[in-house]
Amino acid sequence: MLSIGDLSKRTGVKVPTIRYYEQMGLIEAAERSEGNQRRYEKADLERLAFIRHARDLGLNIDAIRELIRLSHHRHDPCEGADRIAADHLVAVRAKIAKLRKLEQELERIVSHCDGHSIEDCYVIRALSDHTLCESEH
Repeated sequence: MLSIGDLSKRTGVKVPTIRYYEQMGLIEAAERSEGNQRRYEKADLERLAFIRHARDLGLNIDAIRELIRLSHHRHDPCEGADRIAADHLVAVRAKIAKLRKLEQELERIVSHCDGHSIEDCYVIRALSDHTLCESEH
């Protein structure tokens, strides 16, 4: 049996986050010791490690909840899990594309700034006037 502190140390998940995941139903409510301390088992450690990894990959709580639900049906086809991962991949690629546009625009703005004072600063002008941007971002 692990205390919540031990579980936190072993997974790198902060104690308040563990409590939050418990409230959200992502991990089972912990058994309590006679002193009313939470006590976790190896399965809780494994579930929390799963959640931590999924969060590190950027999956939201609903997707993780669905993946946990799917994981209880070990012999079912994995198309549901594949769909969740594929949908998330599409979203990540869209974010990357948007970040690339932001990067290009910021590079352009910075490269145009050769002023020696704020009154001549292209960065300040571009941030004040969106029409100076080359594209939507």
